[in-house]
Amino acid sequence: MKITTEMIKELRATTGVGILDCRKALQEAEGDYDKAVDFLRQKGMKKAAKRADRDAGDGVVELYSHGDGRIGVILELNCETDFVARGETFRELAHELALQIAAESPLFVSEEDVPEEVLEREAEIARKRFIEEGKPENIIDKIVEGRLSKYKEEICLMQQKYIRDDSLTIKDYIMGKVGSLGENIVVRRFQRWELGEHIGN
Repeated sequence: MKITTEMIKELRATTGVGILDCRKALQEAEGDYDKAVDFLRQKGMKKAAKRADRDAGDGVVELYSHGDGRIGVILELNCETDFVARGETFRELAHELALQIAAESPLFVSEEDVPEEVLEREAEIARKRFIEEGKPENIIDKIVEGRLSKYKEEICLMQQKYIRDDSLTIKDYIMGKVGSLGENIVVRRFQRWELGEHIGN
């Protein structure tokens, strides 16, 4: 299939990737736009994986207020250089992540940060509920495991679905930016406040 300039422009507008990479992706995908996007995404993730061990000591602290000041988020997002930290793409990423935190209320950055006692408590609650519902004893462990996996997707920022594109997790979304910016990017920490929470608890 002939790869046209219009096809390359459309793919470039969506992905922000260079013209030659877009052409190659479309050739690999035989003109299939969705396959070309997937090809570029996977390529970006492979590049990102190579950069994951590099030190990310620069970055930005993003402050975000939502709903006329009813929800506030503070986020530290790190990269490797001041040049990238000052760039529009990195700033937009920090803003998008703060918006995600405001909307989806994660409790931890990634599943590695979840304390074991939190998972044990959730597993115990799930186990009791499934026993009460009369689920067969031999499958309860499997069901609890599934529930814990779902729970981690809810409470861990990196495992959450991106609010603007639920085909991506936040980890996928960040990896795509790592691939295009060429630097390691790390969500260091965040805090979310909502007006009136914990009052009366």
